[in-house]
Amino acid sequence: MTFQNPTPQNAFGFGTPAGPGQPARPRRRWLKYGAVALVSLFIGVGIGAGDGSAETGKEETRTKAAPRPTVTVTKTAAAADPEPAPTVTKTVAAKPKKTKEAGPASTFSGEGEYVVGEDIKAGTYKTSGPDGEFGCYWERSKNASGEFGAIIANNNLEGPGRVTLNAGEYFKTNRCQEWKRVG
Repeated sequence: MTFQNPTPQNAFGFGTPAGPGQPARPRRRWLKYGAVALVSLFIGVGIGAGDGSAETGKEETRTKAAPRPTVTVTKTAAAADPEPAPTVTKTVAAKPKKTKEAGPASTFSGEGEYVVGEDIKAGTYKTSGPDGEFGCYWERSKNASGEFGAIIANNNLEGPGRVTLNAGEYFKTNRCQEWKRVG
């Protein structure tokens, strides 16, 4: 007599459905138990990998304490009647530093309009020439009106140049290098 299993077995020992339309119960059972086992494993690993905060008291008692450093305190014997040291006070008067006198400048930029005697000192000034391709323009005038009749002297320089400025005049400069007083 031969015994036939109505449900054929697979490699895992679980049955497969006998035909189409029959539910796969053993396979679902395998998935259900496998998922529960997997979740349980993750929960167990999570608990085991915790920081152990619930057992901090136990951990402290298990570890051996390192030897503590030894502290030595030394006291000095006090003198019978210490006398205070005399206090010496020395007063020193600070000398102020010499500063430049405020007043008109002896060097100035090659761009701008200046009043001689207020903004810049009177005297002879020189420049190295133009500060670009377009030449250096300078103008001495009686006032700041900008009228043609107010111009005393002017020039367009292509190289180095000099000009003598008198107190009370207006000096206008454009596109020039720095002006320096030479006399």
